[in-house]
Amino acid sequence: MESFISMTSHQLNSIAVLGGTGKEGKGLAVRLARSGFQVYLGSRTPEKATGVATELISQLNRDVVIIGCSNIEAAEKADIIILAVPYAAHRATLETIREALTGKLLIDVTVPLAPPKVSKVQMPSAGSAAQEAHEILGEDVQVASAFHNISYERLMRDEEIECEVLVSGTSREARNATLELVTAAGLIGWDAGPIENSVVAEGLTSILIGINKKYGSSSAGIRITGVKAPGRVP
Repeated sequence: MESFISMTSHQLNSIAVLGGTGKEGKGLAVRLARSGFQVYLGSRTPEKATGVATELISQLNRDVVIIGCSNIEAAEKADIIILAVPYAAHRATLETIREALTGKLLIDVTVPLAPPKVSKVQMPSAGSAAQEAHEILGEDVQVASAFHNISYERLMRDEEIECEVLVSGTSREARNATLELVTAAGLIGWDAGPIENSVVAEGLTSILIGINKKYGSSSAGIRITGVKAPGRVP
């Protein structure tokens, strides 16, 4: 599993953010670029990705690397692939990039929201979007589930984020690699166990959307209490 990530010596690994022109994708791209990663911003429309990448670099006003390209090109070039597409595009995107993911790590941020009732938890037959990704991609691709409960608004701001990250995955190695990425991005992550547990983090997103709507916020999140937060991945 060491082939898809090794960030202990430097932070110049390449990360692809597919669906990078959407809100959550842009937020993750900005957070990771600020943390020193080379980011490939993927989209179904490469021209749109290039425009958004230029816009984000201009907004950051610092030396960062964000490269706009197609989803397939981003998946081919990156060490780690983050999937942040709307659920309606989830399966089609995975089928398009499947061959490019062999031997790599996919971090699925997708939540199976079903508009207009986005504050109602509605999970797919596979159990969760991440489990569905695992079914589509097969055993040659490690899948982790993370970053669901951090809002776009928090990710875009250059400040400490109180919200924490639950990480589940198809193996301990996949979870540890994802937790390394979470830590490198300046966030606190927790090993939430096997990929089957991804249903909890994905479902929490709908609950947080409902809380935001009811209480007039846009960035409700979660924190784990009663245990000391991990300073770094063991």
